[in-house]
Amino acid sequence: MEEKKRKLKQAIALGYDPSEDGAPKVIASGTGLLAEKIIEKAKEVDVPVHRDDKLADTLSKLEIGDMIPPELYEVVAEILVFVDQMDKIKAKMGDRKS
Repeated sequence: MEEKKRKLKQAIALGYDPSEDGAPKVIASGTGLLAEKIIEKAKEVDVPVHRDDKLADTLSKLEIGDMIPPELYEVVAEILVFVDQMDKIKAKMGDRKS
């Protein structure tokens, strides 16, 4: 039973506004069908999705609205850099289509 529970898809959405937040915070979290809906919505609105099962498991212990703890700053910063790079690539590709 425990093994089946572990195989459920998990999704955590983070938000960060440097002018308002001291650190990124959890804005959505879910497993199973809810996780699939979070991922689907992210893709619909063109938000990059990054898979890191270990990080998702850790972040899933936080409540909606909680800021990430300092020990996760480095790994989350790496993901934010990834997201920024993806945004720049998409912008360049958009310019080429015009």
